[in-house]
Amino acid sequence: MNRGVRGAALALALVILAYGGYRFVHRVTAPVIPAVVLRGADATTLVSQSLGARLDRLLHDRYPPVDARNGNPRLVALTFDDGPYPVETPLLLDELGDLHVPATFFLIGDDAMLYPELTRRIERDGDEIANHTLTHPAAFDALVPSQVDRELAGGAAMLERYVRDPAIRTMMRPPHGRFTLRTLKTAQRDGYDVILWNDDPGDWRSVSPRRLLDHMEANATAPEIVLLHSGRLSTIEALPEMVARFRAAGYTFVTVGDLLRRVPVAQILHPAKLRV
Repeated sequence: MNRGVRGAALALALVILAYGGYRFVHRVTAPVIPAVVLRGADATTLVSQSLGARLDRLLHDRYPPVDARNGNPRLVALTFDDGPYPVETPLLLDELGDLHVPATFFLIGDDAMLYPELTRRIERDGDEIANHTLTHPAAFDALVPSQVDRELAGGAAMLERYVRDPAIRTMMRPPHGRFTLRTLKTAQRDGYDVILWNDDPGDWRSVSPRRLLDHMEANATAPEIVLLHSGRLSTIEALPEMVARFRAAGYTFVTVGDLLRRVPVAQILHPAKLRV
């Protein structure tokens, strides 16, 4: 091998090493997204996870393998953000009803005002309704506490014009999942459990049903909260097979509220890895 070829090979190796190092550091230092932050929890500890804990999770494929004897129940809560929407939400509700799957809808107050009958239908169908703020501010993490208060209070008041689900006043999800320690603590002070997720299959992008299914199958945990969106036709299309796969693996579908009542929060924060 001549000097030029060796130099090129060395340069390529260094680039690969540098990129690998960058990806490793990025994953280790990425913000922690706890699946839930209960109103009485220490938000600081949950969000500011130690470097050692991050490394341990990274090096062990995020979670230990599931064991049927370990007590981790195979419960999955499907959650749908945004809306309601005049076309997609009725189709989604029809599919969930046909499949006999309960779900949790994080609704936007202003959208509920536009489509009150759809909001009422979600409750009539037996699904859970929680607070996704009044206006769905894109930079929710940049809001000061008084603005967070107004978004949560306004969202709850608007939803309560049409439905009476108690989760409206007790569970919220920040728009786009964007939060800071300050916004978390403000929501807790306002009486809310902050509900995030164990798995984000990415249906907020243009994702095919097959890709959505493959992601969920590869990243399933027990128990699990899944982030989905109400306005995505590909998600609706994927639902029958998604439900069939999870049920074949022994899962039961529940709402988030039911999950919180049935499972210790530690198991939701540190679920067991499961191949569906």
